[in-house]
Amino acid sequence: MVSTLTELTRIPAVAPENGGDGETQKAEKLMETLGKIGFDKTERFDADDSRVSSGKRPNLLAYLNGESDGNRLWIVTHLDVVPAGETSAWTKTAPFKPFVTGNLVIGRGCEDNGQSLVASIFAAAALHNLGVKPKHTLALAFVADEEQGSVFGIQHLLGKELFRKEDLVIVPDGGNAAGSFIEVSEKSLLWLRIRTFGKQTHASLPGKGLNAHRIGMQAAVELDKRLHERFGDRDEFFDVPESTFEPTKKDANVEAINIVPGEDSLYFDCRVLPKYDIEEVIAEIKHVLTDIEAKTDATIKLEFIQKQQAPKTLDGDAEVVTLLKQALKRARGFDASVGGIGGGSCAAYFRKAGIPAALWSTVDEVAHQPNEYCKIENMVADAKTFSLLATI
Repeated sequence: MVSTLTELTRIPAVAPENGGDGETQKAEKLMETLGKIGFDKTERFDADDSRVSSGKRPNLLAYLNGESDGNRLWIVTHLDVVPAGETSAWTKTAPFKPFVTGNLVIGRGCEDNGQSLVASIFAAAALHNLGVKPKHTLALAFVADEEQGSVFGIQHLLGKELFRKEDLVIVPDGGNAAGSFIEVSEKSLLWLRIRTFGKQTHASLPGKGLNAHRIGMQAAVELDKRLHERFGDRDEFFDVPESTFEPTKKDANVEAINIVPGEDSLYFDCRVLPKYDIEEVIAEIKHVLTDIEAKTDATIKLEFIQKQQAPKTLDGDAEVVTLLKQALKRARGFDASVGGIGGGSCAAYFRKAGIPAALWSTVDEVAHQPNEYCKIENMVADAKTFSLLATI
């Protein structure tokens, strides 16, 4: 399992939005691994994407036949990873040169989502090697584009009508360090780009221009304050229990220090509690930006990178949740709890399509951080849980 994880982590499956070339090389390496396991069938459903060199965003499926094919057990993981981020903060190893030390595998994507991807494969391998036929057909999906909205990944697959309403879906892309938390609800997701337009000039003569960078910073500060005030309620069902509105990425503007920029761009990542209509949030954002335009004479354009209203919360007594609780009780000896998270996983797309999906895994939640790691014991424990779940 460690060898497989390190081999896959060496391949930077980064989306083109973040300067990467997609998941094709990683998918090809994964296909080699799947061919050694003994799956009854594998399939590939590529989505066209001219932005990557292969022209394709790969989605792989692998099946281990069960006693019944009526309601298959799906385990859905993703191939893509986020960029390294600030590489100087990686003190243990280079992001895509995985390093094994003690109980840890360190590298970008080791936890998100390599740990669960490998655990699902070896759960199937264990059943095959032991000659144990799963109760339900075990179907593994390895999808593209999860980190940037899933258009070329799970949304592409859902359009192929591969999934049934009666299927059981596990998305192991979040959880807690004990493995005792099952996610059944997600927040609404809103990613924004805010572009400010002023007038470029020499920095020693600011009166002859209009500083788009300053106006962008004003917009960020005002939005940060206003959104937290307007949509500030708490719901302890969720971890984190309130809506979050984070200014994150910023595009480069001018190349020289002594130039006042005439154009600037910044981004917000908003995760909104389901009690709020996302259109109300957008209306408040537009109101703030319109007010700043009037005060500064700048032009501000609002663009939506992602916009998704939270789907209906999954019933805590749904079959997939009940079976997962049973597997965790038998495999790990504890009673799992249910709750909500910040949102953005493949599970939300299944729920929106009316297919019950539970999100669960055992993770330290170091995704997207420097020195991201996978605990080997977590990967093994989750593989055991997956294999047991398939036999209940």
